[in-house]
Amino acid sequence: MSPFAAAPLAALATVLASYGIARLRGRWDTIDSVWGAGFAVIALVTAPFGAGSPAGWAVVALTAVWGVRLSVHLHTRNAGKPEDRRYREMAQRYGDRVGVLMFVRVYLVQGVVLWFVSLPVQAAVAAEPALPGAAVFAVLGGSVWLIGFVFEAVGDRQLRRFKADPANENAVLDTGLWRYTRHPNYFGDACVWWGLYLLACQSFLGVATVLSPVLMTWLLARGTGKPMLERGLAERRPAYADYVARTSGFLPLPPRR
Repeated sequence: MSPFAAAPLAALATVLASYGIARLRGRWDTIDSVWGAGFAVIALVTAPFGAGSPAGWAVVALTAVWGVRLSVHLHTRNAGKPEDRRYREMAQRYGDRVGVLMFVRVYLVQGVVLWFVSLPVQAAVAAEPALPGAAVFAVLGGSVWLIGFVFEAVGDRQLRRFKADPANENAVLDTGLWRYTRHPNYFGDACVWWGLYLLACQSFLGVATVLSPVLMTWLLARGTGKPMLERGLAERRPAYADYVARTSGFLPLPPRR
């Protein structure tokens, strides 16, 4: 079996397992906790079917580290709190068909995204003959991945500490990395996947997977990430409009006056 055949099976198994756990827990936001780990599962499942190149194993390791950290963070953040409002609203709309529609419109869709976004990982594992100058892509990819990982992990930590202080209820975090971008975690997430893509670019097959990081970046900046989150924040926090006016929405930039 090739990595490209194993990956969709791993993605499907991940969403089926997470759906089953969601039904047992009675919480549809279980998929959020599984999201990062799903990429780690795909990377680890496909790795034995590859050529075992150093580049392939490096991409597998970096994907697993990023994915496990993200899943642990999201699960810890959501534990003991009410279910995300988005899922509650969807469940209310779906009514008696909630089980089927949640699986098709949420879990199955996320499984497809897991498979498609992870194509650079699959290509790196497949490890076609390296292109000339592959070492340059290795350095660039590793550097971009590291920048993204630091942004995401540090941004999450700063937000967690900010929310832990009762005095900050309904306040807006505008210090640290959050001074330069309203979403350092989303920016970091995008960088992680562009870094993995650059690492995969050591082969022609990896170069062809460019739409995977494009899709991930679009989802974070224009799709289900930033826009949906900011709509809720603008409703709940009056100071958020001023924060939006002076702070970059995605790319880290000096704050506007």
